[in-house]
Amino acid sequence: MPRHPGRPDLEFLMTIQSLPTSFVDRHIGARRQADVDAMLKAVGYDSVDGLVDVAVPASIRQETALKLQDALSEVEVLAELRRLAGKNKTAVQLIGQGYYDTITPAVIRRNILEAPAWYTAYTPYQPEISQGRLEALLNFQTMVQDLTALPVANASLLDEATAVAEAVLLMRRANKNKDAKDGKTVLDADCLPQTIAIVKGRAEALGFEVEVADLSTGLPEGAINGIVLQQPGVSGRVWDQGAVIAEAKERGALVTVAADLLALTLITPPGEQGADIAVGSTQRFGVPLFFGGPHAAYMAVQKGMERTLPGRIVGVSKDNAGAPAYRLALQTREQHIRREKATSNICTAQALLAIVSSFYAVYHGPDGLKAIAEDVHHKARTLATALTAMGRELVTDSFFDTITVRVPGKAAKVISAAEARGINLRFVDADTVGVSIDETTTAATLSAVAVAFGAGPVGDAQGFELPESVLRTSGYLEHPVFNTHRSETQLLRYIRKLSDRDLALDRTMIPLGSCTMKLNATAEMEAISWPEFASIHPFAPDSQTEGWRELITGLEADLTEITGYDQVSIQPNAGSQGELAGLLAIRGYHHSRGDQQRNVCLIPASAHGTNAASAVLAGMKVVVVATAADGTIDHADLYAKIEANKDVLSCIMITYPSTHGVYDGDVTEVCDAVHAAGGQVYVDGANLNALVGLAQPGKFGGDVSHLNLHKTFCIPHGGGGPGVGPVAAKAHLAPFMPGDANKAAHEDGHGVAISAARFGSAGVLPISWAYVKLMGGAGLTDATKSALLAANYVAARLNEFFPVLYTGEGGLVAHECILDLRELTARTGVTAEDVAKRLIDFGFHAPTLAFPVAGTLMVEPTESEDLAEIDRFIDAMITIHAEIEQVAAGDFSLEASPVRNAPHTAAAVVSSDWDRAYPREQAAFPVASLRQDKYFPPVGRIDGAAGDRNLVCSCPPLEAFEN
Repeated sequence: MPRHPGRPDLEFLMTIQSLPTSFVDRHIGARRQADVDAMLKAVGYDSVDGLVDVAVPASIRQETALKLQDALSEVEVLAELRRLAGKNKTAVQLIGQGYYDTITPAVIRRNILEAPAWYTAYTPYQPEISQGRLEALLNFQTMVQDLTALPVANASLLDEATAVAEAVLLMRRANKNKDAKDGKTVLDADCLPQTIAIVKGRAEALGFEVEVADLSTGLPEGAINGIVLQQPGVSGRVWDQGAVIAEAKERGALVTVAADLLALTLITPPGEQGADIAVGSTQRFGVPLFFGGPHAAYMAVQKGMERTLPGRIVGVSKDNAGAPAYRLALQTREQHIRREKATSNICTAQALLAIVSSFYAVYHGPDGLKAIAEDVHHKARTLATALTAMGRELVTDSFFDTITVRVPGKAAKVISAAEARGINLRFVDADTVGVSIDETTTAATLSAVAVAFGAGPVGDAQGFELPESVLRTSGYLEHPVFNTHRSETQLLRYIRKLSDRDLALDRTMIPLGSCTMKLNATAEMEAISWPEFASIHPFAPDSQTEGWRELITGLEADLTEITGYDQVSIQPNAGSQGELAGLLAIRGYHHSRGDQQRNVCLIPASAHGTNAASAVLAGMKVVVVATAADGTIDHADLYAKIEANKDVLSCIMITYPSTHGVYDGDVTEVCDAVHAAGGQVYVDGANLNALVGLAQPGKFGGDVSHLNLHKTFCIPHGGGGPGVGPVAAKAHLAPFMPGDANKAAHEDGHGVAISAARFGSAGVLPISWAYVKLMGGAGLTDATKSALLAANYVAARLNEFFPVLYTGEGGLVAHECILDLRELTARTGVTAEDVAKRLIDFGFHAPTLAFPVAGTLMVEPTESEDLAEIDRFIDAMITIHAEIEQVAAGDFSLEASPVRNAPHTAAAVVSSDWDRAYPREQAAFPVASLRQDKYFPPVGRIDGAAGDRNLVCSCPPLEAFEN
């Protein structure tokens, strides 16, 4: 019998043999030769190499192929990852210092952290198709607001240390007291060491004073802009901070408290003690240690500070039917609008991890969280009782989960004895050891720790209760969302309900220019939740992290080869942080040569918005270079700006290929001109996926670049983070690459620390490591070529309907193209936003809207999309163009058109009140294929302005959704 019904054996076998067999073939969507030929025919070329040779300037092409290991199979890569994981040693992690072991409920791990519906989602800039993740992030904000007792929170930041740095900068902006505005920032000596290091590094670049002092004894002398307290402190100390907060207010200072959210279920929250800002980490709410990250930090503020609050805020508005709808609020704070006036360079944050922690709170509810906190505190008291009974002295007898023990001259011995029992403790100094209890700590662990200290077995806790003065009396997490989903069945269905409201990469192409939404292969993702990778503390001894460090060293070496630089640091945990790291390296280099006056950064007008914001944070002055009519840098303006600033020129930041999606042929000329004036060249690597295997920024003129692993190297976007933004540099900048925040300043021979952990968001690095190994040098190069072909195919097919704004040599684009709708808008009134919303009815996420040019859409199909999906997008755009022409022809007015009324919800389409000028079928099924597989958005077009005027950024009452 045939092996396939109705098909002969021979034909079946030939079909199977013709299917892609390598990972490269599965990663690249348009891999069949027939598809490639069809795309080449539309573009007008006979071969992909012929197209590449015209598009990419010969002056930047690399001379040799990438010297990388040959591509491995998925089986081989997973086996190698198992080998590396086996070289790590898991231990009971009681080091603390801001990082705790935690239990990720299996229902959350499998259905969020490991679920493509959540991890492949993009930042919710198109809110109508992001209602699920927006609700989860609103839950996160509500959780933070309730536990800190502050009225406004953001939707996450990168890590606790950098969140404190953001808070310090916020205090310096927000303090209007003339006597305190320019005063110093005072950090409590009990703050986390990595926090102190990060804040000092930012302060050095921006030129303000930071003092570290024991604030439990009062404030130091002098003008003070703001103070930062830690609750509990790194020593474990919990104390009533009300008096010092009041003293700070009397002297005109603002107050930030870095607070542990689990502790806040038991102790007085910062808002009730008078703090202006609360920051911290939500890592212990179900997010694995991940060897340092990614973890979602938080920030909450008093009313009146929301418009300068860094990061994103989810708010509640209404759609065009009057139904409540979620959206990102106060979007004018985004960097691409404010540029050098931006108050922060934060772009992506940690949305996926914030979502995990919010569901952890939903899963446990207020009673469950309090029970965990009480259990943790009880176990810490139990250990303290055992240690003091045998004569050990505690640094503080008021603590939540951490005790710091004095062991004169014996700290190393105690640490070693604990490690021999499979337990990691914190080495504070030669005389002091710290122990931090978490929800995973067992009675057996407590006894083993006691023995390591030379004590007897633990018994019942005696004393060490939290002082009554610090006990919390207010309620929290009273909204039904935190009190409804008690069974796993309920929670599973809630998770599924929210994910079904969204469009992510698992459902549809996301053709975002500049953001590179391509395949995040399952084999690449698989290792990140293995305990041997996920359960390692960032400050674990090197003897336990050999596998991690081998993986990281190997990835850095591969990225060095790919970029043509001499050194790579993967520490920056976002692209914006990679920018800052590169600029600080340039600053350090100039200062080391006595050129402190070199502080001017030239930035083309078309650059990514974070460029200018990062330059400001690096202490530089931004000078904008004009863009010529063809989208290139205006050479006359460039040379004039170089001449005017030649004695103070620090660097130029250029994006390559340009933000306009073109390989500018003059890039080496621009680099040479800046170098001749004594400046450095920063090449923004956001578009590196158009260069890999074809050109190396470190060879064609760059001194330093950041890369986006969440774009080019397949780390998923996760609804707005995690991201990793490694910084790559030439040898002369190597001494100024990111340092280790857990060591004394410059102790490791490097520059300013950028992230709290030495290796940043290490937990997601196996994804990029696996991608490079699976593709090999040839596969990576093929991916770049395929991305170029796909973008030029889209441009060629759509140019007659939506003109391509900028092109390079031969009328070609790079990996993305900008579609110009301005003439159509002038003629019909239909806007680029209208097209973006109408695409939702076709089941598509919109291209990038109004960036880098207002009135346009920027499209990037990526190499992972197959021809059928690309054609589906093209057909949707052509159909929408026909609807625009219907407006032009007067078939219906703009206000009555399907493009202006898009997107169409199921409720609108089935309404008995349908009275629109176009039929329901055109609204819901504008192309026949949608009848088989239709996505209906849960809400119609959202009123953004109304949401900003009436900012609601916590969970609204349920009845709001019942009307």
